[in-house]
Amino acid sequence: MRIGIDRMAFATTNDYLDLVELAKERGVDPNKFTIGIGQDLQAVVPPTQDIVTLGATAAKKLLTPELEKNISTVIVATESGIDNSKASAIYIKHLLGLSDFTRTVEMKEACYSATAAIQFAKGVVALNPQETVLVIAADIARYGLNTPGEVTQGAGAVAMLISRNPHILTLEDTTVASSKDIMDFWRPLYATEALVDGKYSTNVYIEFFLQTFTRYQQLTGRELADFAALTFHMPFTKMGKKGLEGLLKDRNDEVAQRLRTQLTASQLFSRQVGNLYTGSLYLSLMSLLQNSDLRAGSRIGLFSYGSGAEGEFYTGILEDGYEHYMNNIQEELKHRHQVSVAEYEKLFSSQLGMNDRDIEFDVTNDPLPFVLKGQKDHQRIYEAK
Repeated sequence: MRIGIDRMAFATTNDYLDLVELAKERGVDPNKFTIGIGQDLQAVVPPTQDIVTLGATAAKKLLTPELEKNISTVIVATESGIDNSKASAIYIKHLLGLSDFTRTVEMKEACYSATAAIQFAKGVVALNPQETVLVIAADIARYGLNTPGEVTQGAGAVAMLISRNPHILTLEDTTVASSKDIMDFWRPLYATEALVDGKYSTNVYIEFFLQTFTRYQQLTGRELADFAALTFHMPFTKMGKKGLEGLLKDRNDEVAQRLRTQLTASQLFSRQVGNLYTGSLYLSLMSLLQNSDLRAGSRIGLFSYGSGAEGEFYTGILEDGYEHYMNNIQEELKHRHQVSVAEYEKLFSSQLGMNDRDIEFDVTNDPLPFVLKGQKDHQRIYEAK
């Protein structure tokens, strides 16, 4: 039985920041951001949006009444949880109007957990082939104003349906996962912004990629020539390049050139949105599929990484007509609204965060279909517009 990704959709906020403008404001050479880090634009989050609203918006783009009937489980992968007990999947299930006979859970392991969610979803479908699992990777990456990590912020959600006979990508059986207790990135319960050792984290990322890919080759006997493309978790696009070059080194034959070309295609959307944490790998996959000419039957490698640390390398085979089962991301990104650095700083500081007071937000100017209206009696109030 073929099981894999049947449909995909992406959602981000309506506001964005030009990182050249941020560089000028911070007194930094813009090339440090656009070339050194590999980012051009960054999604800016208004207080009326969070992982619930973004996740629901992404899922809404791919659901139909017929597809909803088969959804047995909703899994939300995030490291931007809004509650230490209640799963964000329950809120999203409610906003989407899914059946009460639906399993809802939230998963966490830094940026890796969406991959674990997909593997778990694959197991659900293998046991119950008539069922479909809705996996949502939703996050808001925050490092603080005027900090070294500020340029690697971002926000968005990728929603995926995992089912039998998928229309986008059939997942192959062999996967390699690896985990070690490493303090390269973490966010204590008392913190709204993450703590990170950036250079160390990059080195660990490359190490995990090389180890899991090498182990995959040992198990399967496959070579680089067997891959049409490799996709990477990209908290910033230069990270994916570092991973690929760590593997290719000085190799410059036809295979290496092809993989570099496809990497560029996979980076395009992340350059315009920023860091999605759990969704970054899957936005890079969507970018690859919408900005390249890959054919059905192509094998794509996926490297997932989450600090702390866990990595996994796995593969999928591209299905015929895959391009018809995703939303047109580039077209949607054209219609966003650019904010100034001052406006970005105001919005950044207006998030609900760990505020325990009653608060009501003005949702009038938020064009997304789901909004966070505020908080009352310690409960977040959501609305479907």
